[in-house]
Amino acid sequence: MSTHQSTVRPTTPLTLLSLSHACVDIYQGAVAALVPFFLAERAYTYAAASGIVLAASLLSSVAQPLFGALTDRRPMPWLLPVSTLAGGVGIALSGIGGSYAPTLAVVAVAGLGVAAYHPESARIARIASRGSHTAMGLFSLGGNIGFAAAPLMVSAVVATGGLRASPLLVVPALAGAALCVAALRGPALPAAAAAASSARTAAGTDDWPAFLKMSGAVVCRSIVFVGLSAFLSLYAQQRTGGGEFAGTAALFVLYLGGALGTVAGGRLATRYGRVAVVRRAYALTVPAVAGLVLVPGPLLYLFTALTSAGLYVPFSLHVTLGQDYLPRRVGTAGGVTLGLTVSIGGLAGPLIGAAADATSLQTALAPLIALPAVGWLLLRTLHEPAVPEATAPNRAPHRDTAPDPGA
Repeated sequence: MSTHQSTVRPTTPLTLLSLSHACVDIYQGAVAALVPFFLAERAYTYAAASGIVLAASLLSSVAQPLFGALTDRRPMPWLLPVSTLAGGVGIALSGIGGSYAPTLAVVAVAGLGVAAYHPESARIARIASRGSHTAMGLFSLGGNIGFAAAPLMVSAVVATGGLRASPLLVVPALAGAALCVAALRGPALPAAAAAASSARTAAGTDDWPAFLKMSGAVVCRSIVFVGLSAFLSLYAQQRTGGGEFAGTAALFVLYLGGALGTVAGGRLATRYGRVAVVRRAYALTVPAVAGLVLVPGPLLYLFTALTSAGLYVPFSLHVTLGQDYLPRRVGTAGGVTLGLTVSIGGLAGPLIGAAADATSLQTALAPLIALPAVGWLLLRTLHEPAVPEATAPNRAPHRDTAPDPGA
């Protein structure tokens, strides 16, 4: 009976954190969803539009490991509602006015907000989940749902009211900030944090070589995902002969398939092991991306769904693997594996955009086929990390090695 109670107690704060994660990741997905509207209303080139994606990604790429290191040294739970609001306000202001520089600036603010959210939220979610990979999958699933909702939300708001209606996009941030506050004030999280604090000394040794190998694979995945996020909508319109709806539908499939992939990843890892599942997912993503880029017509949607599943099956597993490779630096691990997974791919966006301007969008996307193979090569020698007894999932009582959230 006590085991059951130990499993149920963190459910409420983890659910609230998952919902807040959905609200925050709407603003990562919104950047790519806004690109076609920037092209249509402001006549941006592909390179200029990819610069918008870069603005959201560059600052985030640099800031996320820094925020992770800071939260490893001192818990900062107040970052969750503040960063959620920053992400929403930045995107909400992006459609106001027509100048390129201010647009870059406010989108960069949104990227900074997203950067601040992920390391601390991953650390607190680890406490709430008490080492459960399935529970961390639920937290990651929230972000995937946010991504999937982003193109629908942007289309509903901007397609009807134009870019000047973008201030309405702040609504999810207001809801997300309230959810963060509720999660941090709930009675279950401080109890779990106390258990985590008492188990802190059980943390193992940081395995940086293994973590860096996995991070290299994460970078490959990120470039593929962000490159497709930025240009899939336009590419689908070209390859299917459809209009804006065809592009929005393709982007929705890319993001929604991630929800299914994340759930499948947790279940498969329980049966076959995390490293084996991650490695096979990268291998299967190669032909899926090839089909997306090379096969014309409606089959593009099928290959988009397969690509999405292949990219997202490892998503939550990256997080738990990273935290187990760096048990004494779970904030840093979360910043890299959860947040940097998305943002660093934006650094390649301008290169893809410039190649598309010089040749064609298909030619620019073709190199993405090889990147999952590079990730698979990096993962070939990766080992399953040793999980300390205190953090092993499916045991009673569940424990965690993360520091107290300070809430």
